[in-house]
Amino acid sequence: MSVTELSIRTDRLHMRHALTSDAAFFCQLMNDPDWLAFIGDRNIHDERAAADYIVNHTQAAYERRGIGMCVVTLDDVPIGLCGLNLRQHLTQVDLGFAFLPDYRRNGYAFEAASASILHARNTLGLQELIAITLPENTISQRLLTRLGFRFARLLEPNEQGEVLALYQQTL
Repeated sequence: MSVTELSIRTDRLHMRHALTSDAAFFCQLMNDPDWLAFIGDRNIHDERAAADYIVNHTQAAYERRGIGMCVVTLDDVPIGLCGLNLRQHLTQVDLGFAFLPDYRRNGYAFEAASASILHARNTLGLQELIAITLPENTISQRLLTRLGFRFARLLEPNEQGEVLALYQQTL
């Protein structure tokens, strides 16, 4: 499948597909303490590992599924990731987001996630989205609620033994 380059603009942000030139940003974000606590250690400890991750996971998702996490930029500076995923252990498309600490609590995650939801409904024709989070990640849960998601249930423990909270939204 050949994937058209995605470009979504909001009032303040630009969302685009990840490039290997984003490796330093990925390394920084994926080693943030909140990423490690709430998303997990992906063993991305240098730019080479980050570039490999971009190619083998992020860009591969675009090619396989036509969706994936996008780099969110503010004035061409990468500040976070936001996008749609289709995970192997889930049957529905889910919304994900993560932002660098300096760009949290400024409405950027809400703005980017809202744009992703509109893209899911208007461009991809999806009728429902889900989102998953650790039960203790109350900040993400508040954002999901503001976006119109509702708590559905706790999922069975994953391969790491974590119980995840599942949120749903009808589009």
